[in-house]
Amino acid sequence: MFVLKLIFESFSFAWNALRTNVLRTVLSLLGVTIGIFAIITVFTLVDSLEKNVKESFNFLGSDILYVSKMPFIIKSREEWLSYRNRPNPSLAEFNMLEKRLTSQAGLAITSQAGGIVSRGNNSFNETSFLGVSYGYQDVTELNIIEGRYFSQNEMGSNSNVVIIGDEVKKALFPNGESPLGEEIRIKNNKFLVIGALKREGESFLGVSSKDQVVIIPFGSYRKFYTTGTGRSREIGATLIAKGSEEDLGLLELEGEITGFIRTKRGLKPKEEDNFAINRPEAIANEIGKVFDVLSIAGTIIGGFSILIGGFGIANIMFVSVKERTSIIGIQKSLGAKNYFILFQFLFEAIFLSVIGGLAGLILVYFITFIPLGSLVVSLTVKNIAIGLGVSTVIGTVSGIIPAALAARLDPVIAIRS
Repeated sequence: MFVLKLIFESFSFAWNALRTNVLRTVLSLLGVTIGIFAIITVFTLVDSLEKNVKESFNFLGSDILYVSKMPFIIKSREEWLSYRNRPNPSLAEFNMLEKRLTSQAGLAITSQAGGIVSRGNNSFNETSFLGVSYGYQDVTELNIIEGRYFSQNEMGSNSNVVIIGDEVKKALFPNGESPLGEEIRIKNNKFLVIGALKREGESFLGVSSKDQVVIIPFGSYRKFYTTGTGRSREIGATLIAKGSEEDLGLLELEGEITGFIRTKRGLKPKEEDNFAINRPEAIANEIGKVFDVLSIAGTIIGGFSILIGGFGIANIMFVSVKERTSIIGIQKSLGAKNYFILFQFLFEAIFLSVIGGLAGLILVYFITFIPLGSLVVSLTVKNIAIGLGVSTVIGTVSGIIPAALAARLDPVIAIRS
C-alpha cells in the first residue's frame, strides 16, 4: 500500500510538472525521445531487414547439406580463382552416395540453367530450368497445387514431362486454363505439363523464387545441357542431402559425404578437399555479422541523444527540487523519511523519462506504416521492451543525484526557503 501511494504521488508530481511547464518539460524530454526513436528505429529496421533477408534464403531448407564446386561464402577474387578449376559434382558421385550413405533422409542431384519456354504464340523468356533427380521432393518443399510429382518410371526413362512455376503458367496459359496435360516447348522439344506450383511471390532480395522455374527430370535436362560429368567447365551440378533426425548437427552425414567423395576422387590423406560442403546457416551467420555492426552503429548514434536527454531530465529534477524545497521541509517535519523523499523524486524522474521513451516508440510505430517495397517493417515486443528499459535506466541515473539531494535537505532550512 505504501509503495502504491509513493508511486501515485510521484506520478502526480511528474504529471503536474509536465502540465504546468509544458514547453520546458517537452524540450528537456526531447533528447530521450530522439534517442529512443533513433535506437529503436535502427533496431527495428535491422531486425526487419535481417528477418526479410533470411526469409529470402528459406528455399535452402533446414537440416540440409549442399555439395558443390564452391562454398556459399567467397571473400575474395583470389579465393574464387582457386576454386574455379575444381571438378563439379558428378552423376557417378550421386549414384555412389545414394547406394552408400546410411545417415541421410533424402538425397538429390540438381542443376540449373536459364532459357526460354513457349507454347503456341506465348513464351516466357526468364525461365529457370531445374533438372532434378527423383529424391528432390525429399530434400525441398514443393507446393504442387495442380497435378503431381514425377514418377520413378518417368525419371528412369528420362520422360519429357515438367512441373511449372506460377509465372511460367500465367505466361503460357494467359486465359487461366489448366496447364495439366498440355504441351509446352523447350528447345523445340515437346514436354507434357504434369504439375503446377503454388505462387511464392517475390522475396525481399528477389532470389530463387520457384515462380519462374520449370522442373525437369535430370536425365531429360541432360539432353540439352552438359552437366553431371564432373568436369570443371560445364553447367554445375549440386548434390543435396537431408540429414536424419538422429544426426544432430549433421556431423555424421557430413563425415560420410566427405569420406566417400574423397575416396571416389582419389584424394590422398594430406590433400585438401576439392569440393565444398555448404550449410544454409553459414549464410545466416554472415548476414548476422553485418546486421550486428549496423546495430552497434545505431546504438552509438542513439546513445549520444539519450545522454543529452539524461542531462535534460536531471535539469528538470534539480529545478523541481528547488521549486519544492518548502514542501519537502513540511513533509519531513510531518515525519516523512529520507527514503520516502528519495523515491518520490526518483520515481518522478523515471516517469518523465518513460514518457519521453513512449513518445519515441510511438514515432517508431508510425514508421512501420511507411511502404518500403517488399520490406515488411514491424515493431517487435522485444524492441518495445528495450525502449522502455533504456528509458527507465536513463530516468534512474538522471534522477538519483537530485533525489539524493532532496532527501538530505534539513527540514528547518527547507521550510524557511
